[in-house]
Amino acid sequence: MRESMREVLKSAALGLLNLSHPKTALAAFRGRNSSKAFHSAKMTMLCGFVTIVVLRGSVGIGKFGEGWSSPDSGVREYFAYRHEQQKRVLHEKEEGLEPLRDFSKEFPKGEYSLGPSIVDWDEQRAAWFDQNPSMRTPPDGKPRIMLVTGSQPTACENPVGDHYLLKAVKNKIDYCRLHGIKIMYNMAHMDAEMSGFWAKLPLLRKLMLSHPEVEWLWWMDSDAMFTDMLFELPIGKYRDHNLVLHGWDDLVYKKRNWIGLNTGSFLIRNNQWSLDLLDMWAPFGPRSIRQEAGKVLTAALAGRPVFEADDQSALIYLLASKKDELASKVFLENTYYLHGYWVILVDKYELMMEKYHPGLGDDRWPFVTHFVGCKPCKGNAGEYSNSRCFKEMERAFNFADNQVLERYGLQHVALSTSKVTRTRNDTDRPLDVL
Repeated sequence: MRESMREVLKSAALGLLNLSHPKTALAAFRGRNSSKAFHSAKMTMLCGFVTIVVLRGSVGIGKFGEGWSSPDSGVREYFAYRHEQQKRVLHEKEEGLEPLRDFSKEFPKGEYSLGPSIVDWDEQRAAWFDQNPSMRTPPDGKPRIMLVTGSQPTACENPVGDHYLLKAVKNKIDYCRLHGIKIMYNMAHMDAEMSGFWAKLPLLRKLMLSHPEVEWLWWMDSDAMFTDMLFELPIGKYRDHNLVLHGWDDLVYKKRNWIGLNTGSFLIRNNQWSLDLLDMWAPFGPRSIRQEAGKVLTAALAGRPVFEADDQSALIYLLASKKDELASKVFLENTYYLHGYWVILVDKYELMMEKYHPGLGDDRWPFVTHFVGCKPCKGNAGEYSNSRCFKEMERAFNFADNQVLERYGLQHVALSTSKVTRTRNDTDRPLDVL
């Protein structure tokens, strides 16, 4: 036994001595290292394959690495998603939709409020008009309208964005001046809880209560422009309604399509019904519950991606779930472009100028061009590149501005440039050409 052990130890010692020789040791090391490298490479490839499979399952089957992850992504992809999915959504069977969940039970209304409860606003307004009879009827006999818009209180991350915000507000001022409409441009946060899309709700309520003389408040996003300066709202058409939006009844009430209407440009009447609607609408918006509220909206609305609650989806949810209570006072307008998606309009401006004329408001000469998916203040954070957005915003502005400059005998050399040229010579009888 001892002899056997001695032989084993001797063999081991010889092995160690052989490895101590530089060439022998290096050859052995290389052999072991090469084997380890081969096995390591196999494991790396296997882990990589598993990682790819897991990631693909997490982000879906769209472009690799993309998903509905950020709060704004659903809104940025509003119409991109529409073009890809609308046929499926439009043909979705009504009976295939799940019953609406009662949001009010999950997130009680009492947890958030836009302000003190008001139940007699119509009576308060009537008494105010009795005390101020001159404010009851405007000189032109039309109901008073206030256009409401705004932007962030700080400078844009991209300085060019401020330039286009200025052009957009100049465009709105021009339209309001031509049509006798008041304008309110807001840059203050009325309520820290109601940021982003939701900032419009506390602002609209404040303006209703501070301007009882105004019959209609007209919200318009900062990235929307008037492109038909002659078209006038058919306000008499809405005498029996309190809320007017661009949209389709079938998509909102039957299909519960999350893009069935648009809240980028809408009119809301100054009355008790509207205050009650704002009170119903607002509980979806506070920062603290937006993620959970977003899940409720995604479960309820056809085609809606997963992202935090937005004002548009919340309104569709309300209208669909409270149709008997609300629908009779809501007018979903689609005979003209109260909101027009820019991607399908801007390339046609020259053709419109050749074939048609302002004052139509529809696809022949769109009333409003809305740059959904552009984020001019946020670098290239939007769905579309800033270079493309700025180029088309310039064209939309100049398309509208030509209608303003025509009175002064001027127009832009081309829609792509701010340079102007004369369209007529000055005369000693200027009133003859007005």
